[in-house]
Amino acid sequence: MKIQFLGATREVTGSKHLITTDSGHTILLDCGMYQGKGMETDAANRDLGFDPSKIDCVVLSHAHIDHSGLIPYIVKMGFKGDIYCTPATRDLCALMLADTAFIQEQDVRTYNKKIDKQHPHKEKGKKYKIDPLYDQKDVNKAMRHFVTYSYDRRFRLFDDVLLTFTNSGHMLGGAICSLEVYEKDERMSGLEGEGFRWKRVTYTGDIGRAKSHILPEPQLFPQCDYLICESTYGDRLHDEQLVTEEELLGVVEDTCVYRKGQLLIPSFSVGRTQEIVYVLNQLYNDGRLPHIPVYVDSPMSTNATQIFRMYPEELSEEVRDTMRFDPDPFGFNTLRYITDIRESKALNHKDEPCIIISASGMLEAGRIKHHVANHISDPRCTILIVGYCEPSTLGARIQQPGLQWISIFGLDRRIKAQITKIEGFSGHGDYKEMINYITRSLTVDQVQRVFVVHGQEEAATAYKGHLEEAGFKEVTIPQKGEIVTL
Repeated sequence: MKIQFLGATREVTGSKHLITTDSGHTILLDCGMYQGKGMETDAANRDLGFDPSKIDCVVLSHAHIDHSGLIPYIVKMGFKGDIYCTPATRDLCALMLADTAFIQEQDVRTYNKKIDKQHPHKEKGKKYKIDPLYDQKDVNKAMRHFVTYSYDRRFRLFDDVLLTFTNSGHMLGGAICSLEVYEKDERMSGLEGEGFRWKRVTYTGDIGRAKSHILPEPQLFPQCDYLICESTYGDRLHDEQLVTEEELLGVVEDTCVYRKGQLLIPSFSVGRTQEIVYVLNQLYNDGRLPHIPVYVDSPMSTNATQIFRMYPEELSEEVRDTMRFDPDPFGFNTLRYITDIRESKALNHKDEPCIIISASGMLEAGRIKHHVANHISDPRCTILIVGYCEPSTLGARIQQPGLQWISIFGLDRRIKAQITKIEGFSGHGDYKEMINYITRSLTVDQVQRVFVVHGQEEAATAYKGHLEEAGFKEVTIPQKGEIVTL
């Protein structure tokens, strides 16, 4: 069996890892899109590193676009196999992939307009414009390839390959993917079974928090021989949950009560937005939330919240307890979900204190980017970062200490708003949480190799050290394209 690491190597987007078994089966673990650099990622996304028509199946850990976003593209390029995931992941992908197709069409339209201006006299036969990676028709076609299985159900991909999903606690439907592949082991030659055995490979996808407001803690997964593990926060520790709640309330009061300004929260539409809304709902129920309007300005957040409501059994015990007296933990009297673009634009002309939660979480696109552009020069306002931002994104650049000016939509804007960050809302476990989770799941000395992926090089290197301190041997950080034989 061989593993080729095709994405999310020494970075945190574009997750793709290709397994080829000795019997010739090809299994793609995730099919994620590179994100964070606008049109600069277009070439990277088109260069898959494999022929989609030769892939037998995809095993999808969860619906986030950096793990699922190229699925319609590989279907468009000839993939004909099945895509295995949990039911909630399938439902969220139907929503998120359609949204991604729409965003691509917008981005390509804008890019091509610029190209027209830059090349008014085009050379004959030379192509300047680009096409979207895929459109809504490709998404619709891709969704027909999805096959779903619930957690903790061992099922057969092929005669010699088994798969089990375990709840990763990272997002609704998120799963640890445990593969068992029956093939020859040279070290067992001449022994019972003619030297064949079940080789166990586990891919973590993304690992959730030990304590989350809306999701259960990650569940223990089966023993493995080889581990492919994420490392997003491999060099960081989070605040305690209660501190996060108090921090959020403090930012709301400082911005909306004392400075009479607007609190802007760039947030991923799926997972992060629902958690923030849930915490605000709890503060509202406790009578602690100031009486101000709260807007979730995102069609996708609105639709995703509906999907969360469909899966109460996959939410945390805290949420289920809340639902005994509050049937909607994602809604309260001063909260409004906005889908209409005209209502969204009208928010830019409101002067009253309010909270606006909107995508995207890294400030690279979406309605929140317009809200930030309109309010970043207002000293009454606050921009609250609640999750990881790729170093090249606007969300990361805006956090640079001492920064006074920043370009948004091609215009330099003076930064007068407060820029604040609360780390505790992250959907990724920190290094202590991940190490504790993995060592509780596994007998460490039975793991032959660990591959550290999905982390910036500094975080991955630090996490490699933490894994080695925990007793894991042969811990490596693959290069992009590297092939390893197990």
